[in-house]
Amino acid sequence: MHYHISVNDPASHFLFITYTIPDISSDYIEIQLPAWRPGRYEIQNFAKNIQFFEAISKSGQKLSLNKISKDRWKVRTEGEKEVQIRYSYYAAIQNAGSSYVDSELWYLNFINFCMYTEGRIGDPCSIKLELPDGFEIACGLAKSPGIQNTLVGNDFYELVDSPLLASTTLQRCNYEVGEVQFSIWMHGNLRPNWERIKRDFRRFSREQIAMMGEFPENRYHFLNLILPTAFYHGVEHHNSTMVVLGPDDEGEGLYTDLLGVSSHELFHAWNIIRIRPIELLPYDFTKENYFATCFVAEGCTTYYGDLFLKRSGVFNHEAYIKELQVYMKRHFENAGSARQSLTESSFDLWLDGYEKGIPDRKVSVYHKGALAALILDLYIRKKTNHKQSLDNVMQLLWLRFGKPFIGYTLQDYIDIAEEVAGESLEWYWQECIFGNEPMETRLNEALAFVGLQMTTFSNGNIQLNVMDDFRAKMQRDKWLSTVQSLSEEEE
Repeated sequence: MHYHISVNDPASHFLFITYTIPDISSDYIEIQLPAWRPGRYEIQNFAKNIQFFEAISKSGQKLSLNKISKDRWKVRTEGEKEVQIRYSYYAAIQNAGSSYVDSELWYLNFINFCMYTEGRIGDPCSIKLELPDGFEIACGLAKSPGIQNTLVGNDFYELVDSPLLASTTLQRCNYEVGEVQFSIWMHGNLRPNWERIKRDFRRFSREQIAMMGEFPENRYHFLNLILPTAFYHGVEHHNSTMVVLGPDDEGEGLYTDLLGVSSHELFHAWNIIRIRPIELLPYDFTKENYFATCFVAEGCTTYYGDLFLKRSGVFNHEAYIKELQVYMKRHFENAGSARQSLTESSFDLWLDGYEKGIPDRKVSVYHKGALAALILDLYIRKKTNHKQSLDNVMQLLWLRFGKPFIGYTLQDYIDIAEEVAGESLEWYWQECIFGNEPMETRLNEALAFVGLQMTTFSNGNIQLNVMDDFRAKMQRDKWLSTVQSLSEEEE
């Protein structure tokens, strides 16, 4: 499968795509544009951005076609061995899951506008980009040897899980952890402190790899689009992440956001990209893919994103406690009385998971999910005197389901957690995961083990206090200690 992409008038924001389908052996083919994108579990309706659509034979004749759903077309191919699908796509939005083109920047999420042929989603893909002179490409896809501005993917899944930035003004730095090569790309009006960025990114990357035992890829890209306006959005991909942040004031707030979202998205390289719910293997791009374990995919990742920053020394103690308090405030102030459980809200992401919704209905799989992960982690640590923890749960998920890439079920997660804990955790599942019981009591029980206490005030404010108990401080230090020591040479 081959895709040719050009932009005739950058000010119009229109992409022009020619999708070539070779080796046709049937009288009809069906062409599908994805209805959603990985990392955002809601129907997206990308097809509304298509301006025109046509099918052309190899000899240049228009072929008969019918639109059979909002994002699917049936093309008559009788006697044709090769067909071109030609269409335009409006790319004018800048968030971490969209596409945008102008005279200075091409930002492409191929999932937005690349189509596949039914029955051939596993065919190899190539993309030719008619870029302006001097544009540099940042993307996780491999470059085609000897062919300028052409990228290749093993199949459609890899193609659409590889966002791209291209511009003459991209900035980049590289670092290594063992044999893994990392690249950090920036586009925007800023002057990055690359030495500081490289030091801190190497620290949390090393910490994550040390905990999980290995990294799934030999190359990884952090793609960052920095806007002049306030923004915070990141999306995970198989060997990259796309992050959009702002404003571009180069202050500590922007840098803290960069660290937080980058550590979170990097841990997704294990948790959801490969440690994937069985309901998402393989992705069905035509409809909703319901699953009840997004509290594992996003909640555990949210919990670990900041924990890795503390363990690796990027965050100090005060900075980490501040981030913990943020999760608590967002949950208890916005959804402390919500009627849904974490599994119900995971399932209903496809319904209203990314909008405010009606009062007291749903919980955040990110915020409550992170608090549930914290409770489980500290409970196991207390019971085993830190010999076991949520770390071991994630490691076993990786070894049994992520590395072989076979998909896990909710019951698999339950079984592994109880195996690590060495006991039934029925109270935890019923209260924290399947039920909608208030979390204050269980959360404070867990926090007390490490010398912390959450206080809820009558006006709804949340405060996380640190207790000056020597024994609790020792437990807190064990919880937050690194699993990977760094020498001065490694720094």
